Amino acid sequence: MKIPAQPFKDKNFSLKFFELMVRTRALEERLIKMARTGDGFFWIGGPGEEAFSIALGLQIKKGLGLAYDFLHLHYRSNGVMLAMGEPMLNMIRQMKSSAADPYSGGRNFVSHICKKEWNVVPVTSTIETQFSVAPGTARAQWREREAGRDSGITLVVGGDAGTAEGDFATCLVWASRPGQELPILMIVTNNRFGISTPAETQHGERNIADRAKAFRIESSVADGNSPEKAWIAIQNAMDYVRSSGRPYLLEVQVSRLYGHSSSSGANKILSEECPVDHYAKKLIKHGWITEEGVEKIFEAAREEASQGLEQARREPQPDPSTVLDHSFADGKRAGLPGRDL
Repeated sequence: MKIPAQPFKDKNFSLKFFELMVRTRALEERLIKMARTGDGFFWIGGPGEEAFSIALGLQIKKGLGLAYDFLHLHYRSNGVMLAMGEPMLNMIRQMKSSAADPYSGGRNFVSHICKKEWNVVPVTSTIETQFSVAPGTARAQWREREAGRDSGITLVVGGDAGTAEGDFATCLVWASRPGQELPILMIVTNNRFGISTPAETQHGERNIADRAKAFRIESSVADGNSPEKAWIAIQNAMDYVRSSGRPYLLEVQVSRLYGHSSSSGANKILSEECPVDHYAKKLIKHGWITEEGVEKIFEAAREEASQGLEQARREPQPDPSTVLDHSFADGKRAGLPGRDL
């Protein structure tokens, strides 16, 4: 997708951005229904983060190797993958535990995305550990820069509650070592809750982004419910890291429209701001789309999600004999002579 010089002044770009937001929402709502109807075991995702996720995904330097961006995402990042061009079907396959799931062969639960061809490192269930892993790819890219070779940047995304983990502090420390500062963009999506614990009972700082000051890391806070504001904040942060080779901490304030996960019911929270509805009204007011046009985009996205589920239902589940595949780098399985890994 070609990005115009002034993206949100371009009608075609704005409508495509909105379509990606709607497709992300339709995917998440389908995944929630799958958890409720027995087509999946557990749901967790990012409804309410569509504006931020699409803005991030469209600005990634996508490819394989150190010359491209490395992504250490978390389990609310499906929209980032959709924006990068990943089919909705693949997330549905993982939810359905289909053997055709390209991320884990039906062995992991939903939103645990990865894609080697795009430097998307496997998402883990453990909270915030991606912040301990991310300095590794950033360090490799730092070496490329030191050698005068082309290099992308490393991006790591996590939630506000996860910043209480030591892994977040680890990333701040390793990213800011004098003379060895790393080209890493740390992003914290702040939905003001850790499962069911409100942030105001946990955080002594005014903004999570303020923690960067002690490490002499540049930082800012952005409105993640606004496509335009999220885009500019991400663009500015990326430009800084790309040009300087130094770390940056971006806090993005987002909504959590369906609660933490299916474990908390996944019911819509009407008090939360909906970025999809907000942007639809803005596009209608601008005269770039009608209410009927908005509904057609929703209908198409929901049909795509429904067709994806029907296909995943027809696909086989993982074969029990493959349960240990990809568990080891080499050698033989213990007790299973003759089976190469």
